[in-house]
Amino acid sequence: MSVFYSSLLVVIKIAGPILLASVAIGLIIAIFQAATQIHEQTLTFLPKIVIIGIMMLVLGSTMMATLKDFMKEIFYRITQV
Repeated sequence: MSVFYSSLLVVIKIAGPILLASVAIGLIIAIFQAATQIHEQTLTFLPKIVIIGIMMLVLGSTMMATLKDFMKEIFYRITQV
């Protein structure tokens, strides 16, 4: 059960910032579209892709370190069984 809990925490640490940034950009663009009455569905894709790319560049090393620490913990627990 503790492995499941720690894996959920790792998923939240890795995916959380990217998802929050994507949702925030989507909300900003939705407000802009509502204010200007431009209802182009493809308008949201480019800013989201750019923001997600920037987030991956900025947080990529932190994400890899988190995954590396989690895998070390999992391998340690395997040897303890």
